[in-house]
Amino acid sequence: MKWLVVAGLMCFSTALGQTGKLLTLEDALAIGRTQSRLLQVSAAKADAASARADEVGTLLLPSLKLEGIYRRLSDVDPFQVSVPFSPQPIVISPTILNNYNVRVGLQQPIFTGFKLRSNARAAEYLANAAAFDNKNDASELDLNIISAYWTLYQTIQTRTFVDENVTRLTNYEQDTERLMNVGMATRNDLLKIQVQLSSARLTQIDAANDVQLAMMNLNNIIGQPLETQVQLASQPAGIEEPQGRPLREGEAGSESLVIKALETRPDLHAMKFRVQATEASVTAAKGAWWPQLFLGANYYYARPNSRYLPARDEFKSTWDVGLTLQFDLWNWGATSYQTEQAAAQLHQNELLYAQMKDNISLEVTRATLNVDRARKKVAVAQLAIEQADENVRTTTDKYKNGLATSSDLLDADVALLQAKTSLSASKVEYALALARLDKATGQGSFAAR
Repeated sequence: MKWLVVAGLMCFSTALGQTGKLLTLEDALAIGRTQSRLLQVSAAKADAASARADEVGTLLLPSLKLEGIYRRLSDVDPFQVSVPFSPQPIVISPTILNNYNVRVGLQQPIFTGFKLRSNARAAEYLANAAAFDNKNDASELDLNIISAYWTLYQTIQTRTFVDENVTRLTNYEQDTERLMNVGMATRNDLLKIQVQLSSARLTQIDAANDVQLAMMNLNNIIGQPLETQVQLASQPAGIEEPQGRPLREGEAGSESLVIKALETRPDLHAMKFRVQATEASVTAAKGAWWPQLFLGANYYYARPNSRYLPARDEFKSTWDVGLTLQFDLWNWGATSYQTEQAAAQLHQNELLYAQMKDNISLEVTRATLNVDRARKKVAVAQLAIEQADENVRTTTDKYKNGLATSSDLLDADVALLQAKTSLSASKVEYALALARLDKATGQGSFAAR
């Protein structure tokens, strides 16, 4: 009864997978790029960096400010003088308790020691770096989706092979019972097969659980509800099928792919822009050694206006235009320290950029070798499964005729299960190796054809 319940759960799980949402690898990549929260965070960072660059760029432009002030003053005696011919003092300037002041100010930097312009360039470079970071994050997401997709494919294949194995062992059990009835098999033979069948059913449960977890992982990566049931529609391409890639035996090798990677990798481009940003930051830090010159203009509309004497309790307008020169004569070496910090950061980024180039060369070479190894591994696995199929067929015939033992039969069955699993795993490994090579060379996502 217990195994009937387990079998029912397996059938129900299989039915869900077969009636679930049909999903190709291309669909998974498209959904992931649209719905991935991590990619949305990366895009938001790029937008913020772009807005920051625009903000810093505005410092080079004239600024116009409006200022309004109202003050209520304490009461004081008016400014007045006494003269001999007047019995009452003459008021020169009355006391005005309510003060209103409106000012419109315009300021334009004329020369800042290249500081503002260098800061604007640095912010622009950092915005470009953030944009390439977003592209690199998209590439990383593609690789994660591809890995999760083929992992789910492999778990489904493994579950299928395990189900087939349970069916074969069930048939072996029935054959052995018939052989026992005619004296061609012993109870020990039957027990061996039943033990193997019980173990296979436990493996069947594990395989079903692996499918469920792999499906949830794929849904999580592409941003779908975790409980979404999907049916995979893509197959890993065989080694004999065209992949639409430059890499073939006897064709482009790792050296040309390294050159391509150095030209196209988004993370390398991002690092290059960061080097340029720190170069601009060094220039900006040195700008503090120079005097700063600003053009300023103001328009005043005040009541009373202090430029009108004597003071009048009425609105009057005035204006001024001038130049402001600022120069740090002594700041305890702050400019030197800032310049040293910027130079040290530049040196650090230059070293990281050079190290990244070496790492990319190593990554591309490793990925190229892994593709070649995975291709050969698929060929070996294909040969092994042919031998395992033939071995199961001949051993089964011999067992039915009493020419092979139950141990021989079970060994052949295990070998077939391992061969099928190995072939499927080899194809998935080859597909992932191609995807990692695409990622290493900066070619973006790879979809099965």
